[in-house]
Amino acid sequence: MAFLLAGAACSVGGAAAVATKTITIGVDLPLTGPAQRAGQSTLNGVRFFVQRHQVLDGFTIAIDARDGAGGTSRDPSRGAANLEAFIANPQVLAMIGPLDSNIARAQIPVANRAHLAMVSPTTSNRCLTKEPFLPAGLNPLRTAIACQAAGVPTPGDLRPTKVNNYFRLSTTDDLQGAAAADFASKGLHLHRVALISDNEAYGQGLADSFWARFTQLGGSVVASQQIDPSQPLDVTRFLERAKQSGAQALYYGGTSATGGCVVRAQMAGVFGAGEATPFFGGDGIALDPTCVRDAGANAAGIYATVPTFDAEQIASAKPVIEAFKTSFGRARDFGPFTIAAYEATGAIYDALDRAIKAERGNRPFRDEVVTALGSPAKFQGVTGTFGFDPDGDTTMRVVSIYKPIASTPKMRWTWVETVDYSATLPY
Repeated sequence: MAFLLAGAACSVGGAAAVATKTITIGVDLPLTGPAQRAGQSTLNGVRFFVQRHQVLDGFTIAIDARDGAGGTSRDPSRGAANLEAFIANPQVLAMIGPLDSNIARAQIPVANRAHLAMVSPTTSNRCLTKEPFLPAGLNPLRTAIACQAAGVPTPGDLRPTKVNNYFRLSTTDDLQGAAAADFASKGLHLHRVALISDNEAYGQGLADSFWARFTQLGGSVVASQQIDPSQPLDVTRFLERAKQSGAQALYYGGTSATGGCVVRAQMAGVFGAGEATPFFGGDGIALDPTCVRDAGANAAGIYATVPTFDAEQIASAKPVIEAFKTSFGRARDFGPFTIAAYEATGAIYDALDRAIKAERGNRPFRDEVVTALGSPAKFQGVTGTFGFDPDGDTTMRVVSIYKPIASTPKMRWTWVETVDYSATLPY
């Protein structure tokens, strides 16, 4: 069924006063620590949807929001404790979160045994939902890399009941490198690129997918190197060799923590500073003040991918964004995943609506909500029409590209381009 997430099946306003039954949606996000701002602005998307749709089919909808960080960027034990609390509360019929793939990897098997639906606005590790870690078409060697070979559990390992309970609105990491290659080739008309990766699974997967797609489009990778993040980072000699080989740009597979944008700073001494020699990376550096700080005076010319839509570029989402900003008021209340969380909440409402109707207005069972999420015709959201494939992945396979607008770390990044693989995959 097509369900208008703007509220076609929801009772609101005065109806809230007469609803005597409650359904709770659990939310597990980092509400403290380094990722606090991202977590809080994502939670605000959930809150705004529920604020606008307080009652669903006679049930008051409540939110149980818990901090999955505990002051750190990643704390799987906190995420596990939050999940156990959700499972112990019979009113919790679904949860939104987490933001981090590592925490999702720990939570999915536990939620799976409890038949609790999870909808994440952001996680993008491919092995959370499907094999292989890297498809053959996105590997320069033209062989698939399995999840176990990449050092992570298979999707089957995460689902002891053999039924999928995990859904997400972000697309998968393997498309990030491909999208950067499309932009480098088709948008910037580059032909020769050098490549560095941090030798970790995430970074190597991004670098390989960039390499495979860029060469498929007719470009050449003229030099490549893996670095050891545990050692002092100095890639000057490699950069000199890359320049001599005709490199017009560099792709970095890795994160800010493994030195990605330190590499960008070192490029200035070889290629010169500025946009003439672009630097590409994934969401391990995108939107990150640390990247801008590390790049210093050479922050211009960085382009980084995020494996989801930019809602501010979607005309149908603009009225909701304007209403959100009027309601919340502060610039920091809105973030890159606010509308993704809004859409995730709408998808849960859609599933709850169908499950409640199947139970003739009574409280549905958790596994009915899982089934409803896994078998929709389509969701009509404010960002467009989307659904979930049999693995739980969004059918809106979109990657957004951003660049810093200044060399000041506190300045926001700006959207550059959207690469849409919803109709056709790049392999």
